[in-house]
Amino acid sequence: MIRTFATAYGSFAVVFLAMDAVWLTVMADRLYRPSIGHLMRADGFSTAPAVLFYVLYVAGAVAFAVRPGLESGSAAVALGWGALLGLLAYATYDLTNQATLRDWPWQVTIADLCWGSFVTAVASGAACYAALRWGSN
Repeated sequence: MIRTFATAYGSFAVVFLAMDAVWLTVMADRLYRPSIGHLMRADGFSTAPAVLFYVLYVAGAVAFAVRPGLESGSAAVALGWGALLGLLAYATYDLTNQATLRDWPWQVTIADLCWGSFVTAVASGAACYAALRWGSN
């Protein structure tokens, strides 16, 4: 059981971090700086909160998206739960910003909701597949 969840955690982390790094690198200059550059840190990002986010988000995705897939023996189930979790998590951030920040643009919210759903779904499906295939003793 521990090996299964360790495989799921590690697999999700690798897939999610790789995809998110590409997304943020590509979209920083195309979407985020033009739209919310005035809100962004001039020195990049603060490492500690970023690391904490990824550690917690991976754990949450394994618990709430990958685990149902493992229980059903289906990576497709994990993919579906991952899409829902990604939508809910990214909506929490973006819609709160939409409600509380004066200049939060809708195009950022829509892009983030689509991205969060997609990346969490793919990482959840991949993590479930890896854990089902290589995680058990």
